[in-house]
Amino acid sequence: MWFLKLLSRLPLRVLYLIADGLFVVSYYIIGYRRKVVHANLERALPELDRPARARIEKEFFRNLANFSVETLKLQTMSPAELRRRMVFRNPEVVHQLARNKVPVMVLASHQFNWEWLIAAAVLQVQLPFDYVYQAQPNAFFDRLTNYGRSRFGAYPVRRQVVAREAMKRKDVFRGIAIVADQFPGHLHDKRFWAPFLHQDTAFFQGINQLAIQTQYPVLYAAIRKINRGYYEMEFLPLAQPPYAKDSHVVINRYIQETEKAVRARPAEWLWSHKRWKKTRAEWGDAQG
Repeated sequence: MWFLKLLSRLPLRVLYLIADGLFVVSYYIIGYRRKVVHANLERALPELDRPARARIEKEFFRNLANFSVETLKLQTMSPAELRRRMVFRNPEVVHQLARNKVPVMVLASHQFNWEWLIAAAVLQVQLPFDYVYQAQPNAFFDRLTNYGRSRFGAYPVRRQVVAREAMKRKDVFRGIAIVADQFPGHLHDKRFWAPFLHQDTAFFQGINQLAIQTQYPVLYAAIRKINRGYYEMEFLPLAQPPYAKDSHVVINRYIQETEKAVRARPAEWLWSHKRWKKTRAEWGDAQG
């Protein structure tokens, strides 16, 4: 841990030299998950020709290498530098809710650089935040990533206990942030199936249930890369309560905004994730 924190003190311009090396190794030499990325792009963006998908694939691996050192840099990045590099375009959307003491759910997708998002939100939005996370198998990297995310005051909540924590902390005025587009890969996960990038795709039902349980307004955090090491974020309204018990408005609108973001900036989404490794039939889920 101490070595990585020491390394993170290097300026980003130096860390990006390391990222350039990581890109060469991962893309050209070891081919890190290239088969997964290639297959995902082919299935999700069949309307593009092979050269176009190849360009997206290569640019994705560059972004992934940058993401690695940017996540490391979050360990020691100053508040001023983070504010400068992750700019919130319309924080007044949340400020208005905060003035009226209205809590909010903020949903994001795995667009680079989502690891900077929650730390930057605490600094730039006048609202404390809980963030929901999936514990990593490696305890060292779990501690490392959560330190970066929470070092400016965000409160971590493990995904498995989010409903319980939401009720336990219902009187705490705050936002709840969730990156919710990953694969719901555990047997106890409640799945919601919907068309996404030309495929029948499973999403976590839990984000919809949490919105109904809390009756919070829901925003989408749209992240865009402006330049290497510079991003901007815009809050987009997804849904407003009241939500009926059988409503799926939150999850449906989240899926729509996520697909829109992926199509607009495909090289900035996490294609190395095994997003479609099981079909609805393989899960034994009922047809919708």
